[in-house]
Amino acid sequence: MQDRIRNSFARQGLMDTLDARIDSIAPGEVVISAPITPGAGQQHGVAHAALAFAIGDSAAGYSALSMMDPDQEVVTAEMKINLLSPARGERLRATGRIVKFGRRLVVVAADIHAIDGENETLTAVLQGTMVPVTNM
Repeated sequence: MQDRIRNSFARQGLMDTLDARIDSIAPGEVVISAPITPGAGQQHGVAHAALAFAIGDSAAGYSALSMMDPDQEVVTAEMKINLLSPARGERLRATGRIVKFGRRLVVVAADIHAIDGENETLTAVLQGTMVPVTNM
């Protein structure tokens, strides 16, 4: 399962562009982080919401994939984000997890923390639905 997720992640061009990395993989939970760079910022000097959404969607999706059969893949059907506070610091970390695993739909969530030295701030939460697919 770890190799499957790492190999899939390595094929995602956006994650490479964002310099994102997988921090940990466990059944039902995947953690992805990315640096807050000027290229991933917005006009107020904090991380753009798109960075939080991108790594959160991937972390949540991979949490679902971690529990699926080897012949299945996953696609996002819908994803909602609540932005809670400005994302200041060096990195964003998305912890994706399964809320409810069903045969046809998997409800997932992700918490996004901004890491600034020793301080961590919850900056966004995502919730969405993943759909298991075969033969992508």
